[in-house]
This record gives sequence, structure tokens and C-alpha cells, in this order.
Amino acid sequence: MIKHLLSGGDLDADAATEILDTAAEMATVAGREIKKLPALRGRTVVNLFYEDSTRTRISFEAAAKRLSADVINFSAKGSSVTKGESLKDTALTLQAMGADAVVVRHPASGAPHRLANWVDGSVVNAGDGTHEHPTQALLDAYTMRSRLGRLAGLSVAVVGDVLHSRVARSNVLLLSTLGAKVTLVGPPTLIPVDIAAALAPGTDVSYDLDSALPNVDVVMMLRVQRERMNDSYFPSAREYARRYGLDGPRMRRLPEHAIVMHPGPMNRGMEITPEVADSPRSTIVEQVTNGVSVRMAVLYLLLGGNNR
Repeated sequence: MIKHLLSGGDLDADAATEILDTAAEMATVAGREIKKLPALRGRTVVNLFYEDSTRTRISFEAAAKRLSADVINFSAKGSSVTKGESLKDTALTLQAMGADAVVVRHPASGAPHRLANWVDGSVVNAGDGTHEHPTQALLDAYTMRSRLGRLAGLSVAVVGDVLHSRVARSNVLLLSTLGAKVTLVGPPTLIPVDIAAALAPGTDVSYDLDSALPNVDVVMMLRVQRERMNDSYFPSAREYARRYGLDGPRMRRLPEHAIVMHPGPMNRGMEITPEVADSPRSTIVEQVTNGVSVRMAVLYLLLGGNNR
């Protein structure tokens, strides 16, 4: 197993499958009366979050605690970071405290890669800027496999704000490695030029959502990240929803077996309507549940798997 998980591209098919298989075993822990394993007892996991997060931070915290690790939650707000402390100095502090793993979310793309050079423990990228979010891609892949029984040969449409989406980049890399066919769908202003070829040869691009829907097994809707938009990338929210939002009529264009995904948080009524988000086809709540099992698998394999 690799030492760090910084990118969806860090994993080959065997390593990714090992994580997914281990996550399936970890999922059985949730059904126990005592939802804990002693696998990482005595290890310390630091959640180092420079950006606000609910799902990801709590998911990693729950995962580490279910493995009996000691957990330190570090938020940039109210810390020495607000006094000007650099990422390197923070890393050296964590190193001095004996952190075995650092789970980091940072607004700067590439920050986890720099951190990996400064600490002896494992580094897990929990989202860096508009770059990547590999554990989200893993839990998405796990959810697809659980619902549809396979990953190889699946047709997946990733729809919306690809330009600002770290989820999209990690999913393209991981799903392509696992044999799925990915199509990026969205307005031309929100799909970077040559991104498909740069991430994974064979990835397609489409600007027409309606033509893509009848041919996919999975449609993954991305949040429109208006907080990262300094310019006007589309005429209006209403126009975006009209052309690229997934509503009831569009959902009914999907094959009967197809599922709907969203990494959250959702802009209900913009990229996805409540009717779709709350439908039986939606896996959005499952993705949150599966996130804990997948992150348990990642932490276990990074910190404990080599010592079995």
C-alpha cells in the first residue's frame, strides 16, 4: 500500500480495489452493537482543516475513532494560522506531537503534496483547492459498485461545474483506472480546455445533457461553486438549471437501472431538484454512510495494513 493518498491517480486498479474490498468489510462494523475495532489503537490521526467542512471532517473523525485511533481536530480558525503561522511550521508542530497521519483540507491546490515532504506520517488529501479529493472518488466508486455490482464497463456522466471541482478530477482518474467510461458534461465555460485528455485518455466531453442521459449508468451532479466564481460563467441560475439541472423529466430519460449521485452539499433547485435528490434512484445519503467505511479502509491500510 502507498504511504500517502494525495490523488486519485496515486492508485492503480489493484490498490483501489483493495481499498473498496476493505471498505466492504469495514461496513459490517456499523451493524455491531459496539462499532469499534482496535486496529489503530495507539495511533494519532490529525484532521487539519483550513476550509470549512461538515461531511468530510466528521466522516474522517468517525472513521478514525471506529478504528480506536486518537483524533486531534485542528481548525485554522482560532489557531496560530490566524496569527500568520505557515503550513510548514504547522506541519513541524504536528510532527513534534507524533502524528501518525494528517488528513488535510486546504484552499491551495498542492498543499497536501508539500505537507507530505514535511511530516514522517501519512498524509491524506481531504480536498485541496480546485485540484483533487481522492477519498470522495473512492466512496463514489464504492457506492456505484454497491448499487450496480461492478465498475468496469460502466458509463458515468459527471455534470456541471467541472472547472472548480476537485471531485470531478479525482473521479475521472479513479474511475478510468477501474475501467469505467467517464463523460464530462456542462457549459463550455465550466469545462477546462483539454481537461479530459490531460486527466485520462478516452474521457469524453459533452455540452448537451439531454443527449447524454439515455446512455449512462450513473449521473453525478456537481455543486455549482459560486463562492469560487469571480466572473459570470453562465447567464443566470435559472438558465443554468434549465440547461444543466437534473429534474424529474430529465431523470426519467435515464435507463431504468441508472443511479443519481451528488457529492454534497447540494444547491437544491439549481443543479438538482428535490424530486430527484429524494428519489429512490438517489444515492446521496448512501454516499455519506459509505464515506465512513471507505475512510476507515484508507486509514487502516495506510497505518495498519502493512503490519498485519
